[in-house]
Amino acid sequence: MRSDLPNGEGARPAERPFARLRSRLRDSRWLILFELAAVAAIFAADDLFHVIFFSKTLYLLVLAWVSLFMRGVRWRDIGMRPGPKWPLLVLGGLVGGAVMEAFELFVSQPVLMRLTGEPPDLSDFHSVIGNWKLLGLGLLLIWTLAAFGEELVYRGWLLNRLSDLFGRKPAGWVVAAVVCCAVFGSAHLYQGITGVSENAIDGLALTLMYFAAGRNLWVPIIAHGVQDTTDLVLVFTNHYPTPV
Repeated sequence: MRSDLPNGEGARPAERPFARLRSRLRDSRWLILFELAAVAAIFAADDLFHVIFFSKTLYLLVLAWVSLFMRGVRWRDIGMRPGPKWPLLVLGGLVGGAVMEAFELFVSQPVLMRLTGEPPDLSDFHSVIGNWKLLGLGLLLIWTLAAFGEELVYRGWLLNRLSDLFGRKPAGWVVAAVVCCAVFGSAHLYQGITGVSENAIDGLALTLMYFAAGRNLWVPIIAHGVQDTTDLVLVFTNHYPTPV
């Protein structure tokens, strides 16, 4: 007999109050607002007070996991599932990442540089040029913290929580997507206004991939990893189009 039904049906007596609590938390807009306030606090701690150790993505991941656990929601419920058409998901991610990279380098970045008068600030990556050890470390971080971690946080958890707040109807999803992309862009303040704008556009592309894949996270995860990997290799070989 199942004991994990959302409404507590079939649960053992001792588990039913917890199931009812989870059900109430799933419907609580106050909880959503509290979680969004926590996100804002993490951003402020990192960007204003510089007291975040290593990366705010780790703290956001913990917040996301606690949020899901409290509400009885699984990661697979918000897109962390392989799906029956796994080869198509991989292909979609590879093609999506390549298209994103080409669009950024040859379209959005030149246009944004004309508008802002400055290139993205990639000075944090200057030490990667010609350094094999930092290239290896960077690739490891790209496929774990950036591609995997950021997609779980932004496309998986935050986008869905915003849609809970604005209503899980088409208009609500649109508003949630716009806000989420803005937040994702602002997570890259260290890259300057051009870098923030680029990442907001990338966030929109990754969000569209998420929806196109039936809200499956593997496509944006792979696309994110492909784009960042290409950028890092270009930096390593000193062939990135703008100064690093």
